Amino acid sequence: MRYDWILFDADETLFSFDAFAGLKAMFKALGVNFTERDFAEYQTVNKPLWVKYQNGEISAKQLQEDRFLVWAKRLNSVPGELNRRFLDAMADVCQPLEDVRETLPLLARKAKLGIITNGFVQLQQIRLEKTGLREYFDLVVISEEVGFAKPDVAIFEHAFNVMDNPDKARVLMVGDNADSDILGGINAGIDTCWLNVDGKSKPVGIEPTFIATSWAEIHTQLLG
Repeated sequence: MRYDWILFDADETLFSFDAFAGLKAMFKALGVNFTERDFAEYQTVNKPLWVKYQNGEISAKQLQEDRFLVWAKRLNSVPGELNRRFLDAMADVCQPLEDVRETLPLLARKAKLGIITNGFVQLQQIRLEKTGLREYFDLVVISEEVGFAKPDVAIFEHAFNVMDNPDKARVLMVGDNADSDILGGINAGIDTCWLNVDGKSKPVGIEPTFIATSWAEIHTQLLG
């Protein structure tokens, strides 16, 4: 194993993230039939907020609440409460991607494992416990806690400090988002593995060390 540390993104890297299923379940509990059209409208608000969050223009709290402003008015509720219900629903919906359960224990025997995620504390902690994967990770860094989001180098520097400043040549970042996970890792001076299961085009100027199209490929590339 050429790495002492392997860092992973969470959503769509370790875990599936079916936001539509989570929202549908959340709204069903509130007596609302949440449709695909509703989801499309939600995403027109949600996606730009995530871009602003990753660019450091808004806080995690602003993102979480602003995406539910319209629905809070419709349901005579408060955005923060809807967000809490959504994250609870997502903890039930999200499952590890194929081959994650089989590969993580093998990797953990060869290197220390960590998570660096732009997600939120409530979801990450519940999900790791529910899936039984918490035991494999020596480090969990959540942007909401540290105040910086990938690709900001600051979140990686925070992680390196917690990791007792390892040799960067022996650290790998694995993630599905080229613009946050891979660019962030490159800017932080570490190797990167882009998990590209959907066959996306590689963004101009972003060159990952490895590209994998599945966890089976990650297994092969790292463990042989």
